[in-house]
Amino acid sequence: MPAWLTALVSAFDFAAPLALLLLPLPLVAARLIPPEREGASGALRVPPSLVGDTASAGSIAARGKRRLWLTGTLWVALVVALAGPRLVLPATALPASGREIILALDLSGSMERRDFSLDGETVNRLAAVKRVGADFIRRRAGDRIGLVEFADQAFVAAAPTFDTASVARTLEEASIGLVGRSTGIGDGLGLALKRLAPAQVANAEGGGPPPSRDKVVVLLSDGANNAGQTAPKDVAALAKDLGVRVYTIALGPIDMADNPNNEQDVVDVETLRAMAEASGGRAFRVKTTEDLESVAAAIDELEGGRAQAPPLPLRRDLWPWPGALAFLCACALLATRRRL
Repeated sequence: MPAWLTALVSAFDFAAPLALLLLPLPLVAARLIPPEREGASGALRVPPSLVGDTASAGSIAARGKRRLWLTGTLWVALVVALAGPRLVLPATALPASGREIILALDLSGSMERRDFSLDGETVNRLAAVKRVGADFIRRRAGDRIGLVEFADQAFVAAAPTFDTASVARTLEEASIGLVGRSTGIGDGLGLALKRLAPAQVANAEGGGPPPSRDKVVVLLSDGANNAGQTAPKDVAALAKDLGVRVYTIALGPIDMADNPNNEQDVVDVETLRAMAEASGGRAFRVKTTEDLESVAAAIDELEGGRAQAPPLPLRRDLWPWPGALAFLCACALLATRRRL
C-alpha cells in the first residue's frame, strides 16, 4: 500500500465500529425470511391489455433496479453514519510545567508617572508594565496564569487559567483609579495567595500534608504600603508556610532609602526585598524599561523547566456526510414511487 494511502487510512476511525456489523443484515434477512406464497400478497393482477403502453416491461425493470440500488445505498449510508466516522487531526503539543502563577499589579496613582520609555517615547509606568507584562504572560503557555490588581482595595481581574491570551488582554486593559489610588501591598498579596492556593490554605490550617512548590506570585509595586488591613511581611510569611514563591519587583527610579528630596510615593525597596526573602523568592529592582524586560526574562528562566505535553488527538465528526447521502436516497425513493 502506498505511503500516502496508509496515512489517509490511519487518519480515520469510527466512534462505534461495531455498528458496521449491521451492513449484511438485509442479506441475512432475505436469506432467512421465507418467500411469500403466490396469491398471498393481496396484490391486484392487471392484464397487460388494460395497462397498454403506459409502462413497458423494460422500463419497469429498470426502475426496479434503480430502487434496489437506492435502497442499498440508503442502508449502507445509514449504517456508516451510525458507526460515527471521524477524521483524526494532529494537535500541537503545548509546553507544560504544572505551575500556577499570579501577577499582582499595583494600580496606585503613582503608576501614572511618566518616567519610562517605549519605542523612543516617554510613557507612564503602567504603559511599560502592560507591554512587558503581557509579553511575559503570553510566553507562559502551558501554565495557569491569573491577575490580581490592587490599590486601596484588591480584586481578581483574571482567575488562574490556561488561557494566557485572555489574561494578557485583561492586563492590557487595566486602568488606574478603578480600585483607588493608594497602595495596599499586603492585601494584594493576600488575595493572590487566596486565589492561588485555596486547598493549600486548608491543609495549613488543618495540619495536612506539606504544600507543593509549584505556585508563584509575581508582585509589582512602585510605592510603599499605605492602605489595606494586612502587613506585607506577615502575608509573605504566610506565603512561605503555603509553599508559594513570591518574586517582588520594585518599580521606579527613587526608593525610600535614597530620597534626598523627600518626594512622595517612592518605592519601598527594603519591604519588597524582605517579602521575597521571607517566601523563598527573589527581589528585583527596576528603574527603566530595559530593566523591566530583563527582570521578566529572568523570572521566565527561573520558572522554566517546561516540557512538551503529550499531544491530544483532535477528531472531526464526519457522520453528517453519510447521513446526508441517506437522506438524498430516501428522497429519490419517494420520487420514483410516485412516478410508479
